[in-house]
Amino acid sequence: MEKPDEGYGEWDELVGAALLGTERRRGGGPAGSPATLLDAAAVHAVRRRAGLRPAEAAARPEPAPRDPRPEPPEAARRRLAQLLADRTAGGGSGRRGASPDLTELLPQWLAAAGRHGYRSPAALVPALLDAARARTDLRPQALALAGTRGLWLARLNPDWRFALRGGAGGAGELPTATDRAGVERLWQEGLFAERVALLGAVRAHEPAAALGLLSATWATERAEDRLMFLDSLRAGLSEGDEPFLEAALGDRSRNVRATAAEMLSALPRSALAGRMAERALACVGPEGFTPPAECDAGMLRDGVVKRPPAGRGERAWWLGQVVEAAPLSCWSERFGGLGPAQIVALPVVGGDAWAEELHAAWCRAAVRQRDAPWSRALLGPPSAPPAAGPGTASMAERAKLLETLPDGERAEWVAEFIRAHGLSEAFQLLGVCLVPWAGTLGRAVVDALDAAREAGSYPWSFSGVMGLAERCLDPAEAGLLEALTASAEDPPDASPGAATYWSEAFQRLAATLRLRGTMLSELTPA
Repeated sequence: MEKPDEGYGEWDELVGAALLGTERRRGGGPAGSPATLLDAAAVHAVRRRAGLRPAEAAARPEPAPRDPRPEPPEAARRRLAQLLADRTAGGGSGRRGASPDLTELLPQWLAAAGRHGYRSPAALVPALLDAARARTDLRPQALALAGTRGLWLARLNPDWRFALRGGAGGAGELPTATDRAGVERLWQEGLFAERVALLGAVRAHEPAAALGLLSATWATERAEDRLMFLDSLRAGLSEGDEPFLEAALGDRSRNVRATAAEMLSALPRSALAGRMAERALACVGPEGFTPPAECDAGMLRDGVVKRPPAGRGERAWWLGQVVEAAPLSCWSERFGGLGPAQIVALPVVGGDAWAEELHAAWCRAAVRQRDAPWSRALLGPPSAPPAAGPGTASMAERAKLLETLPDGERAEWVAEFIRAHGLSEAFQLLGVCLVPWAGTLGRAVVDALDAAREAGSYPWSFSGVMGLAERCLDPAEAGLLEALTASAEDPPDASPGAATYWSEAFQRLAATLRLRGTMLSELTPA
């Protein structure tokens, strides 16, 4: 057999001829015509492979753990293969036309499959992991569907190692919460992703047991891991967690301390909430404001950040944090037994700047404490002009307040807002409504889109809302769109081609709704 380096000089000449062109190397090298070059390259490739010394076979990996969940029905498996293949096919950045965007249907397929408790077909796990690597928004649901086989493959392929760092450990490999020995073994020996998933599973079954697991190893965990584990305690947060969180206020990590303080302030009867209430009531009352004169050691320990952002005064910054962390229940007695709506409507002694500071802090407190009455008061009526809202004119803040309301009330509020103000400021509000949208909300969105078309509005400015409607409208509402799909002439003041665009957009919306309806029926167990 030839020595390992023999023949490599001639191979280098072949590579040079391929790069420079056979015409320029004629007369001196091994390559003649392009066909001769390719033949020579093929011969040398075989020689190089045949000349390699065989290596010792690696140990065969253990089989993947069994995943007891069922696979989806056959039609749903074919649909998943189609959606994953379309993801890699790519698409142009130009006009979308009337065809549904399959890449935007993949998240909905994964969510529906998760609700049914399915696992991924084995043959599609690699494509599913590739999709999760490319799109972080898909990872939780894709990794949950991939389950134990996905984690098993991720350990064998460096491209998929991200799956071992995430929190979706896969449903099949976790011991049951009642398997004390299995839980303890995985908690002590498992990968970080498995431990996060385990903590969440135990927390859902028995909150105190999850807290016991975390307490046993807390002192030895890395700071970033402590923060992730602490975040897992948000589910099922209760007064029983207070001693652990109070101790975490002395943690060596600033982020851990801040998270513990935030979680304690969400428990209105916690000692921290009581301390914050005492500070807040000393600062705010019917007579006006007396913001904190300093940020003392006690405030620092309770999570108050001393240094304000650029452009904010120190005392206003400290006041906002104190009010935000105080239980909202303390304000009724402070203001003579008034309810949230009455308190929010009171004039604020000290001017508009202090009113904005106070109302913004109340908004953050209502979101943190999930207090629906205060959220209603701070949102105000949906028909009121956004700039005149009693709590905040910010659509982002309003969206957070809406999330504290029951699903039906939330949809009604946003529908009324759209009927009063149109769609231009409603995008963030729509994003927090339950999917599929309730009938009244879906009809309000479709009517507003139709009104925008009739008014000759620039059609591309509504592409975001149209895309949201494709994902969120109830498939049963497809019939509402049939009358809107016909082409029409452009209104006098409209952009050229606007009518055709609107027609295509409504056709695409109707087709997407019908396809989503088919997808959901395919996933339904026989």
